[in-house]
Amino acid sequence: MTPPSEEQRLLRTVPSEGDAVLLAEVVELRARNDQLGRALASRAVIDQARGMVMALAPCSSERAWDLLVDVSQHCNIKLRDVAAALVATTKGRILPEPIQRELRRALRRLHAADRR
Repeated sequence: MTPPSEEQRLLRTVPSEGDAVLLAEVVELRARNDQLGRALASRAVIDQARGMVMALAPCSSERAWDLLVDVSQHCNIKLRDVAAALVATTKGRILPEPIQRELRRALRRLHAADRR
């Protein structure tokens, strides 16, 4: 992969306009590819956390998703970071207090809704 500084240099020194357009497209596609790679990695962690919630609650996959989103929004922490923190508890890490608090609240809301 060409480093960003090298890509910028190439964009300035490309001899023809067609080559410049092509190089700009390559740069954009590489950035998109990197973003998709990060999204796929985040998705795996989110799915693991979702499974953990399903086992804890117990609830459906959709309800687990909603619960994680709810925790994320109430903590103002990205969903992927909430999921990573939850999954990290399987390796002996302690769940951060704000996430613990919101997870307890979300689980109580989930159970209250189930009783209705």
